[in-house]
Amino acid sequence: MSRTAEIRRDTKETRIRVRLDLDGTGRAAVSTGVGFFDHMLDSFARHGGFDLEVETQGDLHIDMHHTVEDTGIVLGRAFHAALDGFKGVRRFGHAYIPMDETLTRCAVDLSNRPYLIWRVNFLRPKVGEMDTELFKEFHHAFAMNAGACVHLETLYGENAHHIAESGFKALARALRTAVEIDPKTLGQAPSTKGVL
Repeated sequence: MSRTAEIRRDTKETRIRVRLDLDGTGRAAVSTGVGFFDHMLDSFARHGGFDLEVETQGDLHIDMHHTVEDTGIVLGRAFHAALDGFKGVRRFGHAYIPMDETLTRCAVDLSNRPYLIWRVNFLRPKVGEMDTELFKEFHHAFAMNAGACVHLETLYGENAHHIAESGFKALARALRTAVEIDPKTLGQAPSTKGVL
């Protein structure tokens, strides 16, 4: 069973192509024009065990908002498509990720009822050239379009780079568990409703 998807989205603000293989080996080829964001998506793929290609051309002459948010939209849609009705997956996943002084927790439910709880505070407005407020925009766009309920919380931390990166790694590790095929589901959606 191939759990892959390729999604394209063109607007007046961005042109994006995402290719995803849920059962990959963590290989990534990412180009968004935002260096730190590329680094986060590369880390996301590596720690999730997903093969990921992202090509984003955005209106960076304005700012990074559309580039980051719209990439979250398309990546979320790719996850939703690759999951094909959430059949046979474990559905739930969680992870704790320490990075030096920072500890971040993420819990995920692939429920097709998207939601984001975001309890992440940055002490600085930027990491490199990237506005830290954009990390919430990315995670919200991803959750809404993937059909995922995501609870992401930095329990403590100071360094903005560590806070951001531990969040991406925690989401990746939680999803890595949630998308695994569970033989006990017998290929069905893991819900009393029989469908998600």
